[in-house]
Amino acid sequence: MKISRIFFSILLFCLFVSCGTKKETEQNQTVVRQHETEVKTAVIHLDSYGFLSKVANYKSEPREWKYLGDKPAIVDFYADWCGPCRAIAPTVEELARKYEGQLYVYKVDIDKEQELASDFGVRSIPTLLFIPLEGDPQVVSGALSKAEFEEIIDGFLLKKQ
Repeated sequence: MKISRIFFSILLFCLFVSCGTKKETEQNQTVVRQHETEVKTAVIHLDSYGFLSKVANYKSEPREWKYLGDKPAIVDFYADWCGPCRAIAPTVEELARKYEGQLYVYKVDIDKEQELASDFGVRSIPTLLFIPLEGDPQVVSGALSKAEFEEIIDGFLLKKQ
């Protein structure tokens, strides 16, 4: 009787340990997948603090636009529920990788950053802010084609034309 209790206890212990290991393995795989996703993307998600420190601190200098970056930038004001935003998202990702090292591509979720969206007068989405190194930014509302994006990037931001 004692032997069967010991055997049963060992069996339960082994089963408990193996389930815990499986869960840890699944958690580790999830972290690896998240890391791989982050590595593959060249788009930077910003909150209001990130915007104020990387793009423009418009609160400290409200009368004058002063871009803080060292490369031109695109800021995509979007929402997860927005169909046109979802439609241009793959193009934005692709262009962020294509022009990596030449410009920054930022995304701002207007549902999470309502004050920031309001401060920039975002009334419809997607709203795109194209920011050259010098001069004022250009605002475009609505979905753009890849060709339209490239034309603005090459002509307005990178001055290739």
